[in-house]
Amino acid sequence: MSKSGKIALGGLLTALGVVLMFLTGLIPIGTYALPAIAGVLLIVAVIEIGAKWAWMIYAAVAVLSLLFAADKEAALLFVLFFGYYPVLKSFLERISNKVLSWISKFAVFNVAVVACFFLAVNFLQLPEDSFTVFGIYLPWVFLILGNAVFLIYDIALSGLVATYVEKLHHRVTKTLK
Repeated sequence: MSKSGKIALGGLLTALGVVLMFLTGLIPIGTYALPAIAGVLLIVAVIEIGAKWAWMIYAAVAVLSLLFAADKEAALLFVLFFGYYPVLKSFLERISNKVLSWISKFAVFNVAVVACFFLAVNFLQLPEDSFTVFGIYLPWVFLILGNAVFLIYDIALSGLVATYVEKLHHRVTKTLK
């Protein structure tokens, strides 16, 4: 692909990612869903123009989201996990030992979730006592459930990659030549 094609695709994916992050302020469920969808766009970048370009797209969307997105929690989720994970996933899946690959994926997820929680409490001023219901400290429950959801998310990302390569890759390549 020509350099101008890479720049065009990178600009398009960046713009789409930023638009999705802006929508987090308008769509209530957008806090969790839209950063994940914005991150999925990076799959296209990795496949079509490479991981180097995908990292640059991630950085641009992350900075613009932190500066301008109305929902700062969604921006934090994008920056700390959903934005870079699809790019990192392509590297983690190259680990030949599948058990080590999965351990690495879950380690990345858990570190990101814990960091997101502490940043949300300390910088976004979410009251920590609001996470306790009937004496149960919910972040531990959410972390356990989050790991199950992450497993489904990772498998779904793999399915999206396969579907993209099978159905859309040749069209995008032909369009951007």
